[in-house]
Order: sequence, then structure tokens, then C-alpha cells
Amino acid sequence: MAAATSTSGYWLKVSSLLVALMGVYMLVNTIRAFADPAGFAAYMGLPLSDPANHAFVQVYALRALFLGICALALLFRRDTRALAVFALVAIVMPVGDAILTAANGAPIATVARHGATAIVLAVTASLLFSRAAKEN
Repeated sequence: MAAATSTSGYWLKVSSLLVALMGVYMLVNTIRAFADPAGFAAYMGLPLSDPANHAFVQVYALRALFLGICALALLFRRDTRALAVFALVAIVMPVGDAILTAANGAPIATVARHGATAIVLAVTASLLFSRAAKEN
């Protein structure tokens, strides 16, 4: 954690903004998945064969809630190194999502969105690791 970093300077860094956006995105996905499980499953590229089978979408939502809260908690604690590791490890999720959706015939735009998310996470992790090195 960098105690010497000014409050406004910390929040205006691209890496902080990316983490905040991704954390909020996960929280929004949680709400969307609970509000419309079948619609959210289709948005993610894996439509439900029976809308009544929405429990797995809600399991996803709970995990998205956990991840969003963790990202935002680490951000508010200004734990840059932990955020860097978190972002790096999180790349597994959109890569897996891209593979699963492609294997199940999702539209290319959906697969590309998952791939783009992985790229944003990789850039974010890189920025955070660089920033953590400067803070120490």
C-alpha cells in the first residue's frame, strides 16, 4: 500500500479507473443475472435450453458479486500489488468464457467481448504491477 500517494492522484490513475469500472461491471452483472437469468445467459453466449433452469446463472451471479466486492475492497484499501495479482489471475475467467462460448456456437461478437475482457484485464494487471513496483 502506498501511503505517500495523494488521494486524488491515486483515483485518477488509469489502473484505478479500470479496476473501479471492472468491479462495478461485475456488480451490474450480478443484478442483471438475478433480474433476468435467461436473458443474461444469452448475453453471456450460453443461452438456457429451459429458462426454468436458471440456478447456474444465479451461482454465476453470486461469484460475480464476490469478485466485484473483492476488487473494489482491494481498490479502496489501495493494495496495488494484491490488485495486480487479482487482475492477472482473473484473466482465466474471460478466456474460459471465450472458449466455452465459441465451443457452443455463440456469435463472434460475444466471443470477442470475452476476449476483449481478457485483454483489458492483462493491461490492467500490467499497469498495476508497474505501479506497485514504483510504490515500493
